[in-house]
Amino acid sequence: MIEEKESEILQALYKDLSKPKLEAFISEVHAVKSASNLALKELKSWMKPEKVKTNMSTYPSSAEILPEPLGVVLVISAWNYPFLLSLDPVVGAIAAGNAVVLKPSEISPATSSTIARLLAEYLDNSTIRVIEGAVPETTALLEQKWDKIFFTGGGRVGRIVMSAAARHLTPVTLELGGKNPVVVDSNVDVEVAARRIVAGKWAANCGQICIGADYIITTKKFAPKLIDVLRNKIEEFFGKDPTESSDQSRIVNSFHFRRLANLLDEVSDKIVVGGQRDESRLKIAPTILLDVPENAQIMQEEIFGPLLPIITVENLEECFGIIEAKPKPLSAYLFTNDQRLKKKFVQNVSAGGIAINDTILQVAQPNLPFGGVGESGMGCYHGKFSFDAFTHRKPVLYRIFARDSSVRYPPYTPKKEKIMRALLSGNLLRIILTLLGWSRD
Repeated sequence: MIEEKESEILQALYKDLSKPKLEAFISEVHAVKSASNLALKELKSWMKPEKVKTNMSTYPSSAEILPEPLGVVLVISAWNYPFLLSLDPVVGAIAAGNAVVLKPSEISPATSSTIARLLAEYLDNSTIRVIEGAVPETTALLEQKWDKIFFTGGGRVGRIVMSAAARHLTPVTLELGGKNPVVVDSNVDVEVAARRIVAGKWAANCGQICIGADYIITTKKFAPKLIDVLRNKIEEFFGKDPTESSDQSRIVNSFHFRRLANLLDEVSDKIVVGGQRDESRLKIAPTILLDVPENAQIMQEEIFGPLLPIITVENLEECFGIIEAKPKPLSAYLFTNDQRLKKKFVQNVSAGGIAINDTILQVAQPNLPFGGVGESGMGCYHGKFSFDAFTHRKPVLYRIFARDSSVRYPPYTPKKEKIMRALLSGNLLRIILTLLGWSRD
């Protein structure tokens, strides 16, 4: 489907978000294709029963863990990466053998309708269905009983999904978001660091990405240099007026444009780079703000757009207190050459995922799980983790009829107790001595 309909998919993504063709291809089309190919390649090994050891308490026996489908699952996706976030989970659900109902986001209607049309044409409609619509349709779906609900979106709706799932004791995977910190040390190659920050913030769907940089922490002394280089990289990537650039997505709709504009208006005196906006074309330029107050709304909620506050500190070690004071983020980033700081950051910062000396690339590695922790989500997927997300690992114990010892059955005698205690201890010498009647117990 992807190979034959790539151009239609890219057109839909452009219509919804003005996504540049190359960006849309890499982050959405190619990503789903890679997930499909990986599942095709590895499925035989993923679904193979896992042999496990047994102990003396069940001797003689063998055991295994058998992956089995959960049943009928509901996937509710988000608008910011509407093709990827719709079909990447579906790949895992299909691989695991489930029937799937997919609810794409109505906020990206062109991609939603394209997915509905193409899946009806290419996939088995008796086991995979797409339901389009808005809040009424989503509400109706959540009233049904499912064997698993997989939701990608914001925390507010995530709470609604989890509450609905609780009525049927339905397990959920919630892929949410949060305020992702980027800590920048002064000992880095600032040109490379700035390029990677700009790429992971503004060249990734205009900042409308759940793993993007939400704020930077750096020292007061280093901040001016970092801002200058970031300014240069933004101009290098998007030109003197980024709102005119064809290499940057637009804001998804007028509601989200006004939300971002309100965040910016409250702290407009803190703008040091950018700030241009064009509501008629839903464009906001990459914008950097310096030392915004902690109680400003832009520091209280996930930005999900092209605005990037920089918080300055005297000593970079202060970053840990700032990060820990906020809910656990979906991603956390550190740029440094200090090995001690790297180790402390990885050990002490609780986040859904961490990348050192880059941003967002951790999700491109299928051998790493992608998911949140705390308010940034629960459960994970990507690669085999997608298969596992839609699988029940069923334990199976095998025994034979021979060698059925009476020790486990009533009546319970002192001799049986000694033998049972020896067996449960796992100490082979003690077991032998007890069976021979030489135990001192």
